[in-house]
Amino acid sequence: MHKVQLSYLLTPERGKDALIRNPLMDLLHAVREQGSIGKAAKALDLSYRHVWGALKDWEQTLERPLIVWDKGQRARLTEFGEKLLWAERQAQARLAPQIEALRGDLERAFSSAFDENTHVLTLYASHDAALTALREHAGAHGLHLDIRFMGSVDAIAALNAGRCTLAGFHTLDQPASQSVAARTYRSLLKPGLHKLIGFAHRTQGLIVAKNNPLGLASLADLARPGVRYVNRAEGAGTRVLLDELLAKAGLLPAAIAGYDSQEPSHTAVAQAVASNAADAGLGIETAAHEKGLGFVPLVQERYHLVCLKSELPTPQVQALLKELQSRDWQTTLGSMPGYSVKLAQSGKILSLRGALPWWNYRTQKS
Repeated sequence: MHKVQLSYLLTPERGKDALIRNPLMDLLHAVREQGSIGKAAKALDLSYRHVWGALKDWEQTLERPLIVWDKGQRARLTEFGEKLLWAERQAQARLAPQIEALRGDLERAFSSAFDENTHVLTLYASHDAALTALREHAGAHGLHLDIRFMGSVDAIAALNAGRCTLAGFHTLDQPASQSVAARTYRSLLKPGLHKLIGFAHRTQGLIVAKNNPLGLASLADLARPGVRYVNRAEGAGTRVLLDELLAKAGLLPAAIAGYDSQEPSHTAVAQAVASNAADAGLGIETAAHEKGLGFVPLVQERYHLVCLKSELPTPQVQALLKELQSRDWQTTLGSMPGYSVKLAQSGKILSLRGALPWWNYRTQKS
């Protein structure tokens, strides 16, 4: 059985009908109506050679004759050719409402591309509930965020490779110059090349079962016998944060059962705890709240957006800054569990050296 493939055209105006056009059916219809290849070609405003060659090509593709090629006789369709036209008419009549709906959906989708007041911004980012909320908020104002969630390291690498306009990552407030975060991000971010945009200030902590039946209160409790931990994927900002906190607490990863497990998002970590596949995981309060779980706050951190300095003046980035600074967005962010509006600096251009103070003149020159 031969398969059907659909395609579409972008034109200034619609055609005369709402059908899905097929060049073969147009050729067959013209031949049947005009009675000759030459007249069919003229009616279609095509050359005789083009129509004749196209029909021969279609016969070869379909492995069936389409035209009765008798010299001196009126050109006519074979039975197979007639059946093709009949089948096409049946399908077009039956599917006309769906075809029109599909056409309308495509036109509405593409209308944003022709609207000078609409912008699309590609963002690769570490998973964050506020970013999901921002996508909905900004979309209502003509800024469409094409977000792909991944680890912080991969997101910044994608930015530097030109695969996105912005990247999202997070660190502790004022991470130390010899911190795990500094070792992870120092080679990826450069003053003078990148621009940092404030986005959110949030709490990270342990996502635990409702009412915290195991009484988990710190990272040290994760090393207790029988406690099952669920981790984020390697390269994720939250896993970098965990390694940072473990180093500060003098704990080895091997002491935590489940350190080698990998989940792609805060939501996935919360689901693992909710389904009793794990007892705890490091994550954001919103993820715990959505699953009806307990939450043990541990640290405050900043979630940053970063772009190349050359992209900062572009319309799409400027539109994002406007959204982040709007009162509506501040209200939305403030309503989310675990987020602070006062400390977010949302939409502000920040000093890379100030927010991530692990650079100095000597290290820049070396």
